[in-house]
Amino acid sequence: MTRVTGRARPWAGKSKPAKVEIYTRWSFHLFMVGELVVLVMGTLARADSPIGGWFLLLGCAHALAAGAYVSYALDWALGRRARPTRLMAATAVLSAVGSVATMALIAANPLSKGDIQSLSYVLVAFAGFGVGSLVVGVRRVKTMLLLVLAFIVLVALSGLVFGMEPGALFGAALGVLISGLALTFTTGFSVWLVKAVWDLDSARELQARLAVAEERLRFGRDLHDVMGRNLAVIALKSELAVELAQRGGTEQAAAQMSEVQRIARESQREVRAVVRGYREVDLHTELEGARGVLRAAGIGFRLEGADTGNGTDRVGGGSGGASVGGAGLAADVQSALGWVVREAATNVLRHGDARQCTVRLTVREGCDAVLVVENDGLPDQAALARAGADGPPRPAGAGLAGLRERLATLGGTLDAGPVDGTHFRLTARVPLAAAPTESRKTTETKETAEIAEATGTAGTAKAAGAAGASEVTA
Repeated sequence: MTRVTGRARPWAGKSKPAKVEIYTRWSFHLFMVGELVVLVMGTLARADSPIGGWFLLLGCAHALAAGAYVSYALDWALGRRARPTRLMAATAVLSAVGSVATMALIAANPLSKGDIQSLSYVLVAFAGFGVGSLVVGVRRVKTMLLLVLAFIVLVALSGLVFGMEPGALFGAALGVLISGLALTFTTGFSVWLVKAVWDLDSARELQARLAVAEERLRFGRDLHDVMGRNLAVIALKSELAVELAQRGGTEQAAAQMSEVQRIARESQREVRAVVRGYREVDLHTELEGARGVLRAAGIGFRLEGADTGNGTDRVGGGSGGASVGGAGLAADVQSALGWVVREAATNVLRHGDARQCTVRLTVREGCDAVLVVENDGLPDQAALARAGADGPPRPAGAGLAGLRERLATLGGTLDAGPVDGTHFRLTARVPLAAAPTESRKTTETKETAEIAEATGTAGTAKAAGAAGASEVTA
């Protein structure tokens, strides 16, 4: 994703699933730091003995192996790599060795109450954190619980072999049970949560692609229904006119070609009606659609009413009203502003990390209509605005550059950029008394002339062009 120029903000540029994954991954690494803290606490009482140093060294190796394994295992759980079986085996072996060595030390030496408590910390570090790390690489809850049970059995058997007292043995097994279950639940639930967030993000992207595909199919079906029969009739009558002309029936051939011309013009009108239905945008519908899609994405939506200058509220709605729209605006103005709302909502979803989006529509009678869309997801959207204004050419109808072209046909303007360093504002201004500009007249006249030239003679094209020009001027 593009970033705003200046200081890089990698966290702000991440998607929400990526942020959840980063948070979870570093939480797992902090578990390893917590293990080292517990090991240091457990070995401080035996700092004067070589045994304490060896235990601390073993704990550091265990923490490093577990940290590397958790990182790779999380990638495996998300389907990005193969299961790290070697690291899994190394973590399991180090956890088991550390647990058995701790039980042997407790049983072999007459220790004070403080020493036993310190070594209990060491046992929890090896067994509890070991189980919590291993569950990242398994999927079934039953397997996770079996890992906890395996370490409890290992600790219990070690205590029996080394001849531990029943009270100390029970305390050690209970400590492993509590710490193992707690860390198993924490890590297992965290992995499940990351997978669920990524799955939801993939499902939303797939839903958007399916919606686009469905719209393409609908558009193709409508065009087929409109043009299929007419094109078949045109082909048939053209063949008939050719045969009549070859046989010398010029009048009959001319009559057939006149019918072909009539059908072609009728098809032209029908296609224009279909395309117009797809291109026309209603401001009320777009505002309601933006409200629904932004709230579904967890982004707050606020619609502020417009002051027309005479004390009336043309929009209504307030911060969450049920009815919004600009019913007093002309159809072409509503359509242009509706496109602005649609593009702004799309940019908020795709290019920013907004939490709140505010839409304000101000209508001044006899002057202009001003639509302001502002959100607090500044990263990436400022760069997008610069790309729309100064970047490479983009196809008409796409992005902010397309919006500027669309508003320019009505004499309007579009401004986009950061505000106060934290917000991004999009402002569209359309004069209410604006007539179609000269470029729009030229385009419509040219289109009419080209269609007429394709369906008739050069003289017919000139007549159609003149008629189109007079119609636009009127």
